[in-house]
This record gives sequence, structure tokens and C-alpha cells, in this order.
Amino acid sequence: MWMNGDTKPWKEEETDTLVSFESPYSLIVWNDEVNTFDWVIETLMEICKHTQEQAEQCAMLIHFQGKYAVKQGEYDTLKPMCDAITERGIGATIEVMAE
Repeated sequence: MWMNGDTKPWKEEETDTLVSFESPYSLIVWNDEVNTFDWVIETLMEICKHTQEQAEQCAMLIHFQGKYAVKQGEYDTLKPMCDAITERGIGATIEVMAE
């Protein structure tokens, strides 16, 4: 216990910290040898609401890394996006983010 200038003791309190993940899931887009950069970029812009620059950067990362997490969020938010991407012939999955 520490004393402040008024010689009143500081009171230490125990507190609990609530930890929550605001974005526990990732929408992963997979590279393939079929879809063009332009098609992937257009898809990311229309479905994920990426800017042109974001979509281009994601497309490059997908190409060179084989896959990339293009969006994070709640499962119920990402599921329709994942379905729409796969309906366009692009491989996509939803994964739980690593802790």
C-alpha cells in the first residue's frame, strides 16, 4: 500500500478484464490458376467493399502466398461474402483466427 500526499492510503483493487474478439473469423481467398487478377480485384471490390488499391494488394498477396485473409469479422457477416465469392468461381473459406 502506498501513501499519497494527504497520507491517505492508496487502495489497491482487484479487477477482472473481459477479453473479447471483435473479429474472431477470417475470410480466406485462395489462389488458383483459373481466375484473372482483374476478376479477383473486381470481386473483392464488389463483395468485400475493398477500394481498388486494397483489392489489388490482396490479389497480389493471394497470388504470391497462395491464400490471404481478405476480411475479418463475425461468421454471420463473412458467410454471405464467402458464398458470393465461391459463386464467382473463386476459392474462399472462413477460418477461426489464431489466438
